[in-house]
Amino acid sequence: MRKVLVIGLFSVFAATLFSQTQQIDKLQKQQKILQEEIRNTNRLFLDVKKQTTTIIQRINLINKQIASRKEMMRLQNQEIAALEKEQSRLELEIKRLNEELKQKQDSYAKAVRVMQTSRRRQNELFFVLSGKSLGESLRRMQYLRDYSKWRKTQAEEIKQQNIQLTARKDELAKAQADKQNALNALKAEQTKLQKEEKIRQSEMTEARGKQKELQKTLQDKQQQARKLDARIEKLIAEEVARQEREAEARRLAAEAERKRKAEETAARARGEAEAKRKTEELARPHKKETATTTKETAVKPAEPAVKQPEPKIESATDADERFNLSKNFVSNRGNLPMPVTGTASIVGSFGQRRHSEWNVTTNSNGIDIQAQQGANIRTVFEGEVSKVFSVPGYNTCVIVRHGDYYTFYGNIYDLFVKSGDKLKTGQSLGRIYTDPDTGVATMHFQLWQKTTKLNPVPWLKTAGN
Repeated sequence: MRKVLVIGLFSVFAATLFSQTQQIDKLQKQQKILQEEIRNTNRLFLDVKKQTTTIIQRINLINKQIASRKEMMRLQNQEIAALEKEQSRLELEIKRLNEELKQKQDSYAKAVRVMQTSRRRQNELFFVLSGKSLGESLRRMQYLRDYSKWRKTQAEEIKQQNIQLTARKDELAKAQADKQNALNALKAEQTKLQKEEKIRQSEMTEARGKQKELQKTLQDKQQQARKLDARIEKLIAEEVARQEREAEARRLAAEAERKRKAEETAARARGEAEAKRKTEELARPHKKETATTTKETAVKPAEPAVKQPEPKIESATDADERFNLSKNFVSNRGNLPMPVTGTASIVGSFGQRRHSEWNVTTNSNGIDIQAQQGANIRTVFEGEVSKVFSVPGYNTCVIVRHGDYYTFYGNIYDLFVKSGDKLKTGQSLGRIYTDPDTGVATMHFQLWQKTTKLNPVPWLKTAGN
């Protein structure tokens, strides 16, 4: 019973240890992802030149840096809490092991003392032979064997418990060291955060001195964005309508083909029935009937078509589901690659945004992604190039169709593809355009489900996903 209890306690302990270790490992992995995001953002910030038009980008990057830093501190606090929990658990485990070890040591010492002081057991042979009967002597012999075995078992248990206790003390020391490292890392992040807050204040001070210029810049960009969004909406609506027309044409063609085959089948059935009837009448001995049969054969009357059971014609929706492009695209939500190679960071958000500092409200159907100069803009999923066009302020733009979903890529130069091209996931569309005056390389990305615009961020594999 005691053995079963010990095994049960050990199982619970092992499960708890595994769960706690998993949590700490997960937190550390998330921290590594955030650290890479912070490094990327910092590299992009250093690439931005000191120009009026880039102050907004610099502030956006700093804000993203600060947000990532705060998220890092939140994860570190969680890790510290988990390590404290682990430390408390190990301390309790060590306490329990010490108590059990003391009990075993006391029990073993007591048994040894009894053996040493007992007169009757000073001579084991005498103890066995002094039994009143053979049966009693045999029982005494078995007792000595069991007693000796118990002492050896106790000694081994004490040894193993000492090993286990040492291991737990080592784990505790490691947990304490990890906790201290986490605390040191948290303090370092707090120091970096304070520095970044000062940089942001400095950038904001510079920006406020050029508020009118920035307001004009934002308004101009917003006007460009509205024109772009209107153009994209129109093109995607036209593409969706074209796809629906083609699907309807395919459905009508399939229906016509089904009817043609049904008519052919009915005609064959009528011919076979007529041939059978003629054969039967020829076999009859009456000449009149034979003559009648010949006449009927010469002039075949038109008979109504035998209505055959209609096969199921799949709708356009059924066909799309069978083709499964939409389904495949949806299943990759949160894992689609960034639409640009190399170091990249999202600097412009989806939807409506109020810029309180500049007294301007902007609205975007997509996101802006800043990348390194010369980076390739790439498709996030396999599909077909639906449209290639140009828009002032966004250079060459590409729309890629993925079943019922469409992705838009703006600010491309040195185009690599054309309309109708079949693309693989990650295939380059062209290179990102870099503003020669500022040195900033920014692309615009949108995601649509037919004519419904979607926030692309939850679909992309970023630090937040």
